[in-house]
Amino acid sequence: MIVTVGGSSAWIRALPLLLFCLLGLSRGQISYSIYEEAKKGTLVGNIAKDLNVDVTELQSRMFQIVAGSNKRYFDVNSKTGGLIVNNRIDREELCERKQKCSLNIEAMAHNPLTLYRIEVNILDINDNSPVFPIQTLELNITENVVTGDRFSLHLADDMDVGVNTVKSYRLSPNEHFSLDAQNAGESVSAELVLQKALDREKQSVIKLTLTAVDGGKPQRSGTSEIIIHVLDINDNNPVFSKPLYKVKIQENAPVGSKILTVSATDADEGLNGDVVYSFVGRDRNSLVNLFSINPNSGDIKVIGNIDYEENPAIELRIQAQDKSVSPRHTNCKVLIEVIDVNDNAPEISVTLLMSSVPEDIKPGTGFALITAADKDGGANGKVDCKITGTSSFKLQSSYKNSYSVVVSEPLDREEISQYNITILANDEGTPPLSSTTVLHIHVSDVNDNAPLFPIPIININVHENSPAGGLLSILTAHDRDERENAHISYSFINSDSATVSVSTLMNINSHTGELYSLQSLNYEEIKNIQFKVQATDSGIPPLSSNVTVNVFILDENDNSPVFLPPYSEPGSVNTENIPYSAEAGYFVFKVRAVDADSGYNALLSYYISESKGTNLFRIGTSTGEIRTKRRMSDNDLKTHPLIITVSDNGEPSLSTTMSIEVVVVENMDSLQPSLRQVPVKEENFSNLNLYLLIAIVSVSVIFLLSLIALIVIKCNGTDGRFSRSSAPVVTTHPDGSWSYSKSTQQYDVCFSSDTLKSDVVVFPSPFPPADAELISINGGDTFNRTQTLPSTGKVRL
Repeated sequence: MIVTVGGSSAWIRALPLLLFCLLGLSRGQISYSIYEEAKKGTLVGNIAKDLNVDVTELQSRMFQIVAGSNKRYFDVNSKTGGLIVNNRIDREELCERKQKCSLNIEAMAHNPLTLYRIEVNILDINDNSPVFPIQTLELNITENVVTGDRFSLHLADDMDVGVNTVKSYRLSPNEHFSLDAQNAGESVSAELVLQKALDREKQSVIKLTLTAVDGGKPQRSGTSEIIIHVLDINDNNPVFSKPLYKVKIQENAPVGSKILTVSATDADEGLNGDVVYSFVGRDRNSLVNLFSINPNSGDIKVIGNIDYEENPAIELRIQAQDKSVSPRHTNCKVLIEVIDVNDNAPEISVTLLMSSVPEDIKPGTGFALITAADKDGGANGKVDCKITGTSSFKLQSSYKNSYSVVVSEPLDREEISQYNITILANDEGTPPLSSTTVLHIHVSDVNDNAPLFPIPIININVHENSPAGGLLSILTAHDRDERENAHISYSFINSDSATVSVSTLMNINSHTGELYSLQSLNYEEIKNIQFKVQATDSGIPPLSSNVTVNVFILDENDNSPVFLPPYSEPGSVNTENIPYSAEAGYFVFKVRAVDADSGYNALLSYYISESKGTNLFRIGTSTGEIRTKRRMSDNDLKTHPLIITVSDNGEPSLSTTMSIEVVVVENMDSLQPSLRQVPVKEENFSNLNLYLLIAIVSVSVIFLLSLIALIVIKCNGTDGRFSRSSAPVVTTHPDGSWSYSKSTQQYDVCFSSDTLKSDVVVFPSPFPPADAELISINGGDTFNRTQTLPSTGKVRL
């Protein structure tokens, strides 16, 4: 389609569409024509119709112009499918004097990705007037020139081409000269022809106006003034050895290189026969500035950079002129053919289809277009492109010197977030030239990583009675993703089996993972709390992971010991009776107390306070048994008030006191049988203690023999690798207690030697643990169970 816009004289002329190089359904090429200087918005052609693309799909498929010259000359109307002019087009600026001027642009449609190549021929309009190289031409003509003599004129230059270039010359009316214009191919030459003999005495100066007219519509013209000085006789023109010289020269020829010598002779003598050479017909491209000519010898030398890409052929006009007062001159042509050399590296143009590449992009998806061009010709201009240094991407050839950059393997932003893709372009010249460009490709994140806690189970210790609102711990999960995909929120996961909702006991900051208590915790009510915390990112869709949290409540000494019945009964009178005949060591009574705490905080000790000076009773520190120290005497009181104190081993220690009166009676027969006690000698073991000691020693010996046998077997099989293992040791202490130790652990069992009822405490040596437990064993009984506490490794008998 040819479109010409010119005010009210706008006209449209249809030309046949030239469709060539159909490459399947994915690419093709169409050709349009349009005149230069067309207004912005001028319709070039219906690209949707010519490419057989539905207009309604242009927007959904994001049909757009993606490649072309640096200046965006064309655009696509997505509503009509028309290719329209987007910027001013100046043919002379784009193509200078080339007969054919075209712009190659590329269009792209998505879903599926389709590339089209469009050629727009820029047609010339007559927007340049002819211009003479000089505005005033002075000619010296002798008066004796004969009628019919010709005089060369400077020719006008027109930047337009074709019919719009110079087509004719006109000379202002005069009586002496006429104008002879001759067509030489596409150019027109003009010469003055003498029609009437000159007479210097009548008219020594003749002024003429030469007008050059082009063939455009409307026509444009340019003028030059011709001043003719009528001189006396010099009637022979210089003559060149040949009217046309041809020479070949390589581009980039060194400055100073001589390419040609022109020669002309003049039959005149003296100054009228001396010839000087010069360039004529210099156009606005100033090609003559590339060369110099010696005015005396006619040697033509290179003085500028000869570039094949700018001027593959150069035409020079040489004038030979004599030195007479009224010089005569002759012109000749020099045609210079420039031979191309491989002096231009390929030029790489990159068009990115995506600002960043998502890491879940499928292999085979294209995200950039590469175009390589070489200004050289022939094999020097053939280019091949490839990617170096990475296997994650590859080039797919679209058509000649055009490629798509596609993903060749799966990407992972967490491994590589930035790619620097080096594209190498090589031409086929000798030697070959190459150029590189680097594509900086950022891999954008997708939510493919769930938040992870550093460990699957988190244990937290907190003291009971800690104030509500205290910070217990900070739970932190890490997400390898970035931005929103790595923004983590924390929440509780309620368990159906939990008796108490964890949200009533503690709170978690959803942004920071800070875990706070909502109330003060009581070890006596709850020993530990187990729940799960979920970390969820903000991606779409969100990903999450869980961690199990164990909050262990640490006991504090916040409970005082309490005496057990019958001495704890409210309102009761604590009284005990003993016979006057009681011997030393007589068992009077036993008090018992408990502590709601655990460990050392529940390890109780008993103390007794008597009236001053009495000193009749003693109490078992760990058992609470009260016995007599000596026999009664007549000086002793009949009623002995005692104050019994029980204290725990916490820090600080808490205690409770109780008052009791011991009444000395003469006859115990009148008392209830259950209140009568059998005195026990302090020096002897009870039967219970004896049986218990025998049982423990027997078990220890059997265990020791088994362990020795096992060590021997292992040593025989492993070359004595266990030779340094220590055997267990059982030690009996003088106070009746015994200890069992193995390796670095030692267990102590303590018995009282002055009671029928003993309490056993087992804990690692040398110090009992904070949560050692007391187990009472009634007289006559043996150990009935053994248990290992899961949190501390303590053994309970």
